[in-house]
Amino acid sequence: MENVSLKLEKGFLQAIEQVMKKHNYMTKTEFIRESIRDKIRKLEEKEILEDKDMMGQIIASEKNFKKGKIKEFKY
Repeated sequence: MENVSLKLEKGFLQAIEQVMKKHNYMTKTEFIRESIRDKIRKLEEKEILEDKDMMGQIIASEKNFKKGKIKEFKY
């Protein structure tokens, strides 16, 4: 495992410590690791949703094209 050094403003650190106490985190390391995991998970979920939305638009466009609602572009 590698070490990562992190500098935080005093007010931000105090806010983290309050949240840690409220949610029973024992160490800052535990809290920060879980926060990073959560952020990565949310970003991955966002990518999946955006891909699904894009695929939905492509499928809808293909259906409309087949129904003659959209004209083919000629390049």
